[in-house]
Amino acid sequence: MDKLKIAIIFGGCSEEHPISVKSAQEVARSLDTDRYEPFYIGITKSGAWKLCDGPDANWESGRCRPAVLSPDRSVHGLLVLEQGRYETISLDLVLPVLHGKLGEDGAMQGLLELSGIPYVGCDVQSSALCMDKSLAYIVARSAGIATPEFWTVTANENIDPDQLTYPVFVKPARSGSSFGVSKVSRKEDLPSAVETARQYDSKVLIEEAVVGSEVGCAVLGNDLDLIAGEVDRIALSHGFFRIHQETEPETGSENSTAIVPADISAESRSLVQETAKAVYRALGCRGLSRVDMFLKEDGKVVLNEVNTMPGMTSYSRYPRMMSAAGLPLAEVIDRMVSLALTGKSQ
Repeated sequence: MDKLKIAIIFGGCSEEHPISVKSAQEVARSLDTDRYEPFYIGITKSGAWKLCDGPDANWESGRCRPAVLSPDRSVHGLLVLEQGRYETISLDLVLPVLHGKLGEDGAMQGLLELSGIPYVGCDVQSSALCMDKSLAYIVARSAGIATPEFWTVTANENIDPDQLTYPVFVKPARSGSSFGVSKVSRKEDLPSAVETARQYDSKVLIEEAVVGSEVGCAVLGNDLDLIAGEVDRIALSHGFFRIHQETEPETGSENSTAIVPADISAESRSLVQETAKAVYRALGCRGLSRVDMFLKEDGKVVLNEVNTMPGMTSYSRYPRMMSAAGLPLAEVIDRMVSLALTGKSQ
């Protein structure tokens, strides 16, 4: 049986570049090379595409060749520059291990749709929708799912600090990480928090601070056939949850621990999993996503955000939740590949 030729794309232009490289390293360690023939495509921070030997820490300085994914469906694969000429490598599938802007916001997915090559994960519409937290909230609300109260501030707008009830969170509306996020407890601090968020996105989201535990649920599958991973809970040592350290993002969070399985009641666990599936379906997700929520003291669940290509590093929440549910990363990859090729997880 021929091996499936899979392009694993990693790196990218967003602030989450280092995390993407770490995610690709973990995928490379878990990939069954008896079944798959991997082609590693690293995208530099400046946006150059390189076919390289693998996603190790020094991949850019290794043996790399310029390569692009052809949007021409008659090519159906990679164009690799070799001694002044382009050679073609046909592909069966693309696994875009990319986080943040130009990775999980629909841009890469659009290129993959043009290419005609099947790919793992959410499509253009759901990727773009989930990346914009305010739009995701609007769609989730229409499906009867609770969300925080929120306000949006566009590039040329100002917001009256007196109209808000504090504390609030101020964040870039279309960013997949904790970069640019501030907790504001006094109205005097609101303008500077908005400016901080604008460093990452011209559209800023201001939302109420929901009182409750931060919980998450990994989801795998398409349509009605969904698998929910074990629920986790974020235990904070101080401050608010930052998924990465801003100075060394690849080292993970500096103020939190993810407890898997979450130390919550069986009833709450079931409600979190069912809410995650409802959010996933409402936003049109496919393949995989991690749904982050708040579990309030009264037992209600409130949506926080959806990550359509969650981290796959050794410290990342998605693979840990799936592993706790009996699905190691190697099996998750197999199921994601099957979903992309057939629409079914097995």
